[in-house]
Amino acid sequence: MKDRWVLVAVAGALSFVAMLDMNIVNVALADISAGLHVSATTAQWAALAYQLPVVALLLPVGRWLDGMGTRPALLAATGGFALFGALAALAPWAAWLIVARIGQGMCAAVLFVLMPVLVIRAVRPAARGRAMSVPATLGPLGAMTGPAVGGLLLDHLGWRWVFLVKIPFCLLALALAWKAMPEDGAWRAPDRRFLADTLLVGGGLAMLLLAFTLGSGRPPWVLLALAAPVPLWWWLRGPGGRPVTGVLRAAGLFRAHGAVLALAAGFAAMHYVVALHLQRDEGVSATATGLTVLAFPLGMGLAGPLGGRLADRYGLRPVAVTGAALTAAGLLLLIPLGDDWSPPDVAWRLALAGLGMGLSGGPTQALVMGAAPAERTATVGSTVQVARSLGFTIGPALATAAWALAGSGDGARAGLTLAALAACLAVPLLALPGRPAAAVPEPTDDTVST
Repeated sequence: MKDRWVLVAVAGALSFVAMLDMNIVNVALADISAGLHVSATTAQWAALAYQLPVVALLLPVGRWLDGMGTRPALLAATGGFALFGALAALAPWAAWLIVARIGQGMCAAVLFVLMPVLVIRAVRPAARGRAMSVPATLGPLGAMTGPAVGGLLLDHLGWRWVFLVKIPFCLLALALAWKAMPEDGAWRAPDRRFLADTLLVGGGLAMLLLAFTLGSGRPPWVLLALAAPVPLWWWLRGPGGRPVTGVLRAAGLFRAHGAVLALAAGFAAMHYVVALHLQRDEGVSATATGLTVLAFPLGMGLAGPLGGRLADRYGLRPVAVTGAALTAAGLLLLIPLGDDWSPPDVAWRLALAGLGMGLSGGPTQALVMGAAPAERTATVGSTVQVARSLGFTIGPALATAAWALAGSGDGARAGLTLAALAACLAVPLLALPGRPAAAVPEPTDDTVST
């Protein structure tokens, strides 16, 4: 039996592209507003129209993909992502752009669920740490480099290239997947259960995203956060939610999902507070702030491959716990900086936290996916992505609330304390073992999917 590292590379590239799209469009909203002659509020939907379907469809897509082959789903989602990206770049008016972005978000939801499934099926168990570290590292790096890449494209080529830049990567991934992946099942159209799950869990999660994204200073949007639990509770109690929670309970994965959410929330809160405090309170230039914050992805990129190798040699859980502890230590060291921040003082602490995130990302993902029952890997892949997406969404919102409660003088420290506590919470959640992992069959030369 041989490992299919080309499919691991495909998963890494698509993870990078899909996460890049989460942030790259945000820097182009002003140019989109001017180019299409619409308000800033309307232009904001170029980003939200992508993010909403991603969050809303993750769980329904996971259950749907458990019943079909990986190859047709991957090819269709990758091709669709590229096609809708081209349509977005050609948009003559805002409605066209928003519809294209909704389509791209739907394809991205499928890709997010498929990436860990593709990796876990592509290599032997002994290589899962290294393999899972590829998309687990490249995905967050895509999100963090999005603003920088978007800024360069806006300065030199214009806002339409924000949508076109990802297409070559999608076409290359499509060609590699077409050649490397064997036939493994037919396409299966979504059924009524999929539609019901989308309305309930998708609607509830979409309301949460809207509330956290648009709710600052706008009470009507905040009310959505109070209404969101209703459809989610209904789904959890029904035939759509019970199998999902049953899988997580049987495999003992609730604590690991909590750790994923906590680390994502801690990172997102830290990123928000540091960038805002450096520029607004310390008077650091935008360029210096950007270079300072880049210390985190630099540390993460360096540690990602190392974390995978260490995990394959010494075990997934010890490396995941060590990485989470380093992330927590880096964030804790930011708190006593006081009022006199300097970019070098902040940068080395962010680098330490990034090293920890790089060490823990792949092993944590492999730990979760390795415990998933063979017939439910897509479902578990989707729940991990939901936990991470919720963390990225609620982190800045909670940091904003902590900042406001503490006042302008201690706001940054309060936000950083919240971020550090979230990262600290992940350490015991990962350290406590769950139930024995369900066996996931090793891939063979004839199959790489569910």
